[in-house]
Amino acid sequence: MTRLDRPDTRTQPAHTAGSRQASAAHTAGARQASAAHDAPRATPTLALTSAATAVALMTYTAPMVTLPDTAAALHTSVSAQAWLLNGTPLGLAALLLVAGSLADDYGRRRIFLAGTVALGLTTALGALAGSTWLFTLTRIAQGAASAAILASSLGLIVHAFPSPRGRLRATGVWGAFVSGGIAAGPLLAGAIAGWNWRMAYAVLGAAALLVALLGTRALSESRAPRGGRPDLAGALTFGLALVSLVAALTLGRDGWLRAPVGLLLAAFLVLMAVFVAVEHRSGTPMIDLGLLRHRRFLASSAGGLFTGLAVIGLFSFLPALLQRTLGMSAMDTAWLFLLWSGLSFTVALQARRLAGRVSHPHQLALGFALHAAGVLTMLGAIGSGSWLRLLPGFVLSGVGSGLLNAALPLLAVESVPATRTAMGSGAQQTFRYIGSCAGVALTIALVTTTGGPAHGANVAIMVSAGLAVLGTASVLALRDRD
Repeated sequence: MTRLDRPDTRTQPAHTAGSRQASAAHTAGARQASAAHDAPRATPTLALTSAATAVALMTYTAPMVTLPDTAAALHTSVSAQAWLLNGTPLGLAALLLVAGSLADDYGRRRIFLAGTVALGLTTALGALAGSTWLFTLTRIAQGAASAAILASSLGLIVHAFPSPRGRLRATGVWGAFVSGGIAAGPLLAGAIAGWNWRMAYAVLGAAALLVALLGTRALSESRAPRGGRPDLAGALTFGLALVSLVAALTLGRDGWLRAPVGLLLAAFLVLMAVFVAVEHRSGTPMIDLGLLRHRRFLASSAGGLFTGLAVIGLFSFLPALLQRTLGMSAMDTAWLFLLWSGLSFTVALQARRLAGRVSHPHQLALGFALHAAGVLTMLGAIGSGSWLRLLPGFVLSGVGSGLLNAALPLLAVESVPATRTAMGSGAQQTFRYIGSCAGVALTIALVTTTGGPAHGANVAIMVSAGLAVLGTASVLALRDRD
């Protein structure tokens, strides 16, 4: 073999090394490109989760100003009107825990998109309902869909904003959009109510579907799987327990000592005991019961519960009460409601400036105290015949609500391990909407059964203030001790 025919073995190692380097560079580049593709885009994530949350809360609050027209169209009795308001919070409370667990285990983006699509479809169906029970069923379905949105949203935000500073800003914005949705729902419904109250649900359904469409391309997936099956037994027992509680509170308006009320309350207690037993045995429980030993988690849960009982319970029925007693139109009550919820939105956006100065439990305590002071200024306003008497109370309570909405989401995600943020969010909001269901039913019962609307309103206001004081005491008692 001549020299020309002989292979040049001296250059082969260099060539091989170069190939390996090129291959490694190519692999690294591919990994970087894949990571860049999978990395969450912070601004779109915050925008879409906040928008979906606002739509969910708009759907939740829309019936507040259209309740008289909706009840008249569906021939709903006074005692059954609590169901028109309580359908969505019932669905929320029943499924927030399981939605949070599913989001952590099977993908927060997946659960978020499923929730927005379901909210769009069920809200549109609500516009077609022709009876009280059919409307209530669609409202419960809307609550279930909203549970998927609310529980997964904070998980997506925490994944997109890993730094404490970014998370503080992002959760503040998200909390502000909770208030924004509460503000915009009655305003939209009131604007459309003069034409047709059903159109509000069609518009909100279309908005939810639009968010779902945008989210399919803009959101990145995140999860923290534990393995195992979904806790269906826990979800079933917990949901039935809440239905029993809300039914008991609703029927209690006609007499708390009647046998059906007692049986429903007993069923609630039994089902909650079964739920605790199921969670102890489940490999993938809806809620880690060990968290109940942590003060921060208990403070988050207590804050959510008393927000629902004291704040949401009263203000959910107040617009309908003003229409009946002061002769205000749906649009008039919507604008008045906007004063309360608009202040809440503004304060929640600015509350991040309190970071490092006021702890989250102290922020919650201040929010409850302001609500209590605000509603006490409203005593006698219903009987006075003037809505101007309500303004100081709406201002003080609106500021307090903003502080609550800003502190609760951040405390919820900080009270659980980083891998269970959706579950932590679901737990706090579950207590919030349990309180809401009970608060609405209690407010309606007090207003309609205690010596006329004016006297009943005063009793309901005093109860709301008392519950807010209890909320203040509970979050201060459960704060972390230095």
